[in-house]
Amino acid sequence: MTSTSSTPIILTQALVLLMATATGIVVAGNYYAQPLLHTIAAEFGLTQARAGTIVTTAQLSYGLGLILLVPLADILERRRLIFIMLILASVGLIISGFAPSLPWLLFGTALTGISSVVAQVLVPFSATLAAPDQRGRVIGILMGGLLLGILLARVVAGGLSTLVDWRFVYWIAALAIFIVAVALTRALPRYRADSNMSYKRLLISVVILFVEEPILRHRALLGLISFALFSMFWTPLSFLLAQPPYEYSDAVIGLFGFAGAAGVLAASWAGRFADAGKGELGTRLGLITLLLSWLPLYYGQVSLIALLVGVILLDLAVQFVHVSNQNMIYALRSEIRNRLNAGYMTCYFIGGALGSWLSVNLYQHYAWTGVCIGAATIAVIGILIGQFGGASAKAAQQNL
Repeated sequence: MTSTSSTPIILTQALVLLMATATGIVVAGNYYAQPLLHTIAAEFGLTQARAGTIVTTAQLSYGLGLILLVPLADILERRRLIFIMLILASVGLIISGFAPSLPWLLFGTALTGISSVVAQVLVPFSATLAAPDQRGRVIGILMGGLLLGILLARVVAGGLSTLVDWRFVYWIAALAIFIVAVALTRALPRYRADSNMSYKRLLISVVILFVEEPILRHRALLGLISFALFSMFWTPLSFLLAQPPYEYSDAVIGLFGFAGAAGVLAASWAGRFADAGKGELGTRLGLITLLLSWLPLYYGQVSLIALLVGVILLDLAVQFVHVSNQNMIYALRSEIRNRLNAGYMTCYFIGGALGSWLSVNLYQHYAWTGVCIGAATIAVIGILIGQFGGASAKAAQQNL
């Protein structure tokens, strides 16, 4: 029997952990290339900026999937939709693994990117299934799984590339996603929301939400800025670490994913902050820490300790902002969480794509110093928007 939005479903701890694991594994597909950029650039004869288009393509295609595919969860049966999207993501990884040239690698990357937005179907699905007083914690667990997938993707990619070959990374990842697809099909409940809306009206309604919901506009802008800063660090990092004074291998570069694992804890803390009604405090702490993190990151070009401190602060900050944003957005209108999430996450990954593009170009022309100055400037803008835009968004929301 297909459940509707009015039917209560018990969300067990085991199912939450499975959904978190699936979220991490599928999102990881967009990040395997980051520690391998210099290796892929050498094989295909690419410049640093040209190699950076692999990451930009992943994030832009993810953003496209958010706006085109995630809203489908409001009109289609979700378990079947999740399975199909996971299989497509697996196919994209296989194409990337066999790519004979950059265009084929970009095609596989784009297919994986647009399909891996299934993670953003799973997150609001968990919020729908969770009890209201547990929603922040559940979101935090899934976002922790997502972040862990992003971070461990770098570790796995760097290690396998050094031991075997960079292409092997994509083949193993495709198999992992297929296994997850089968497990979720067996574990998830059938669920379909009560909606007769056409696909065209569905897409238009996502755009209209930005007009109707001031808090969505404000939080989407903060999400864009926070993920842009996240990408501005991680995208050019492999170039920095492959050159003097570090000259690290792919495996060692990938190990830096462990340094950001603190963000997994931050996702859980941020969820508990939100459940306790302290989401605004979590946002402010996150925005300030986003700026502060770039001071040690600047010195990271000559100091490994400074680089590690900066990574930890950056990932903590991004998760505090992101989970606080999502919890506030999901509370707006429970019946359309997928569309709210689609609008927010589209802006989020547009920020990631812009951050990746900006950082590789800044690095190519102004080295690591240029990346840090550009990022610090954007972080200051984020603090100003968070401070003054939040009050305006609240006032506008109350007047609706």
